Amino acid sequence: MCGRRAFLAALVLLAGAFGAKAGPEGRAAHNLSPEGLAKVSDYIRNEVATGKFPGAILLLQQHGKPVYYENFGVRDVATEISMSADTIFRLYSMSKPITSVMAMMLVEEGKLTLDDPVSKYIPAFAGMKVGVEKKSEDGKIALGLEPVNRPVTIKDLLRHTSGLPYGYHGGGAVRELYADANLFNSELSNAEFVAKIATLPLVEQPGTMWDYGHSTDVLARVVEVISGKTLLQFEKERLLDPLGMNETAFFVADPAKFPRIAEPMPEDRNINPTTRLREIRRPLKWESGGGGMVGTIGDYARFAQMLLNGGTYEGRRYLKPETIALMASDHIGPETRIARDQNYYPGGSSGFGLGFAVRTSVPQGTSWPLGEYRWDGVGGTFFFIDPEDDLFGIFMAQTPSQRGRIQLALKTLIYQAMGR
Repeated sequence: MCGRRAFLAALVLLAGAFGAKAGPEGRAAHNLSPEGLAKVSDYIRNEVATGKFPGAILLLQQHGKPVYYENFGVRDVATEISMSADTIFRLYSMSKPITSVMAMMLVEEGKLTLDDPVSKYIPAFAGMKVGVEKKSEDGKIALGLEPVNRPVTIKDLLRHTSGLPYGYHGGGAVRELYADANLFNSELSNAEFVAKIATLPLVEQPGTMWDYGHSTDVLARVVEVISGKTLLQFEKERLLDPLGMNETAFFVADPAKFPRIAEPMPEDRNINPTTRLREIRRPLKWESGGGGMVGTIGDYARFAQMLLNGGTYEGRRYLKPETIALMASDHIGPETRIARDQNYYPGGSSGFGLGFAVRTSVPQGTSWPLGEYRWDGVGGTFFFIDPEDDLFGIFMAQTPSQRGRIQLALKTLIYQAMGR
C-alpha cells in the first residue's frame, strides 16, 4: 500500500504543478487500464535494471489530469541521485514545436505569412542555389550550382521542405559541405549561424522533398528579426513565462542546478560517430530553435496541455484553435507531390504538419488513433498528443542509442493499455 499511496500523492502534486484543466465534455475516450499501465512500468523498470539507460520519467495526462506518472532509476549513474520531477533533460528536437508555435503566433498577428519568402527577413537567402552532383568526363563527381525554381518560404521551414539538410559524411556532396561546416559545434549567434548557412547550397529544390535539417534553426532567426528580440527573450515573454515553463532554456545557467541534469550511460553519449551529446553546463551564444532547449517534464507538460486544449491554458490563449488544427494537419500529403527522403523519420503511417509528425493512417497490427501528432529528441525524449482520447504523453530519458526502439515499444504498450 505504501507504493500506491506514494503514486497517488505524486498525481496530486502533479495536478497542481501542471495546472490541470478539465478536458472537453462528452468525448468518447479510451481509458488506460491499471493492468496495462503495470506492463508499461515493468518495461521501463527492466530497461533501467538491465543498464540500457540510468533512469526515466513517464507522464500520461488525460482530460487535463495526470493518470500515470512514475520516476525510474537515477539521473546519472555517476551521482546515483534518484530521478525526480525537477530533473533537467536535453530536449533536442522537441525544441522544434516550441519554435514553430512562436512563428505561428507571428502569423496570427499578421507579421508573417506562410507564403513569405525567407529572403524577406534574411536577405542573404535571395541568393540561395541548389547543389547538384554532376559526373565529369573523367568520371569524377563535381558539385554544380543551379538556381532555385522558387524561393524558400516560411512554410518550407515549418514542414522541412526547404532543402536545408543536416550534414553528415557519406550522404552526398552537399551534406558533406554541411558536415564540414561543423554547424553543431559552432560558437555563433543565431544571426551568425544563418549567415553561415546561407553560404551553403540547398540539397534539393524547395518544396520538393521532406528533408530533415536546419529549417527550424533558420525559422528561429526569422522570429528574432520580426520580434526584434533574441529567440529566448521572445519565448519567455510570449510563452515560457506565462505558461510557467521556468526551467526551459538553452543551457543550465545556475551551477546549483547541475546535479539535476540527466545524463545517459557513459558509453551512450554519441549522437552520431562525430557528434557527442551536448554539454549544457556552459553558456551558449547559439539559441538553436531546432534542437537547443533544455527543460523538465513539468514544463513540457504545460506546453503539451496548451496544445491539446486548442491553444489555451489556465484561461490564457496562446494560439487560436484553428491555428493548432492547421499545425496538426498533414502538409506533405500525396496532393503536394512532396517526396520523402530515405530517412523519413515520421514513418509510413504519418505525414508532417507545421512542426510535428501527424498520424494519417493506422499502422498494420495496431489501432493507433488518426490525428495523433508528436515529435521526439535525439537525446531520448519524446511526446505525443492524442486529441481523440484527450490525452498526451511525455517520456523523458537520455539515451541517444536506444531512443527509437524504446519509443516504439512504449507507444505500443501505452495504446494496448487503452484497449487499442
